[in-house]
Amino acid sequence: MTIPYPTIQPTPAIAAVTPPSGAPRPRVTFLGTGYLGATYAICYAELGYEVLGFDVDADKIAMLNAGQVPIHEPGLDELLRRNLAAGRLRFSTDIAETAEFGDVHFICVGTPQRADGMGADLSYVEASVTSLAQHLTRKALIVGKSTVPVGTAEWVEQLVGKHTPNDLDVEVAWSPEFLQEGFAVDDVLRPNRIVVGVKSEWANGMLYAAHKGVFDLAATEDREVPLVVTDFSTAELVKVAANAFLATKISFINAMAEVCEASGGDVTQLARAIGYDPRIGNRFLQAGLGFGGACLPKDIRAFQARAQELGAGEALRFLHEVDLINLRRRTRVLQLAADLLGRRSGPAGPDFSGTRIAVLGATFKPNTDDVRDAPALAVAALLHKAGADVHVYDPQGTENARRAVPELTYENSINEAVNEADLVCVLTEWADFRNADPVALGDLVKGRKVVDGRNCLDPALWAQAGWEYRGMGRP
Repeated sequence: MTIPYPTIQPTPAIAAVTPPSGAPRPRVTFLGTGYLGATYAICYAELGYEVLGFDVDADKIAMLNAGQVPIHEPGLDELLRRNLAAGRLRFSTDIAETAEFGDVHFICVGTPQRADGMGADLSYVEASVTSLAQHLTRKALIVGKSTVPVGTAEWVEQLVGKHTPNDLDVEVAWSPEFLQEGFAVDDVLRPNRIVVGVKSEWANGMLYAAHKGVFDLAATEDREVPLVVTDFSTAELVKVAANAFLATKISFINAMAEVCEASGGDVTQLARAIGYDPRIGNRFLQAGLGFGGACLPKDIRAFQARAQELGAGEALRFLHEVDLINLRRRTRVLQLAADLLGRRSGPAGPDFSGTRIAVLGATFKPNTDDVRDAPALAVAALLHKAGADVHVYDPQGTENARRAVPELTYENSINEAVNEADLVCVLTEWADFRNADPVALGDLVKGRKVVDGRNCLDPALWAQAGWEYRGMGRP
């Protein structure tokens, strides 16, 4: 039976379905135990579901089964240990066991940017879906959570049909994730919406049952979680459209920072003033070094590539400029550093030979250890390439940064990083950096010069302590 589209239900009322396994609640699996899959698996066990996480990485699975989270996400380690002990959660490298266990299988593998272009690499999606489908022995629902180009769900449906017997009647659905690193546990347990793309009442009912723990928790806390039931294409577009909008908002305020730098304005006051307009809002209007991480940069590029394939490339041409504005903020830090250190910029940029520069921050945002496409680490590498002796400190991301950019020097504390530095660059807005004592740090450095790449410091406080301060889009 085909369901109507779209529907938005603040209080879902969907007919109950019996899980194919016969269990009281659907047994759920998460294929891929990276940042996305591990977080969902652990949190769904906390909601009371029987959960199995699958990955081909045996070392990662061994860590998780031993109660160790391979990523830094506040609160996740405690939930992992609690649910392992309760027996609701386990992890496996056995795809046959995974197929036999689950009623609802969530695909949570990575979709990185392709090496040969801007589009998304769907090889991990194809491998996980194909492997799972070949081992299914009863009806099940395969649900995509990975961020993918529009049209992927239909392709996955074809893969499933190719690799499973027709009499199993395996179905496909799509339900995008909206996790924010550093806040992911709450984003799973208390989401601001759930979006599902389905083709049948049975799939809709199974997905509702798989999310019922979320709705039940909301009811106990007197909240509502809007449920958007729609078609495959819309469900796939929701995530990339949201990321494109957020990236555009960030790049807009950074473009305004460029204008403020040219005119003498203050982008922080500008952002505050326009943010009071309820049509605009003040979130994602913090000018600075720009966005990074595993989602926004590659997602807006993949979105452009897919639109081009669909013949709608002109509609997303603006995202190219959004990307360019974002990348320009990284070279702006080098310009500010050159200004403070009295270094001229030639055709190849400034030469920082003979200088020692402290970089505070390596992750793309605070409260994570993720350094993928991190602006802070990219700037540190650019400073090193320009001849500087770069010393980096990050509260959580040091080991990941060391693996990504081993040529930098990594320190174990703020004090070690800034010791004898000619310049300090604050490039990730960790609380440790925002709250650092500029007087105490001033006694350690060779030169009291600071570039605030995130506009997270108090300029007056640092100036009072004798520092020359440069912010992004601030006079």
